[in-house]
Amino acid sequence: MEHKGHCKDLLGMFSDYVDGDLAAEFCTELERHLAECENCRIIVDTLRRTVYLVQVTKEPALVPDDVRQRLYRSLRLDEFL
Repeated sequence: MEHKGHCKDLLGMFSDYVDGDLAAEFCTELERHLAECENCRIIVDTLRRTVYLVQVTKEPALVPDDVRQRLYRSLRLDEFL
């Protein structure tokens, strides 16, 4: 079964779903989709793991100044330097 169009429609719900903030009727729709769509299950699982890792990290990651500057410039965020 082809899900690509529907996947795009549901993508914006993943974060609220993982956080437990998604309305029940949308949870039902999303869970039905996840039961059939391996790609979306992988995305949701990855999002859950990422949230978990951020929550259990005790110390903030220190990014060297030169790396941060290059990143901000590449993202055109020079005003934050």
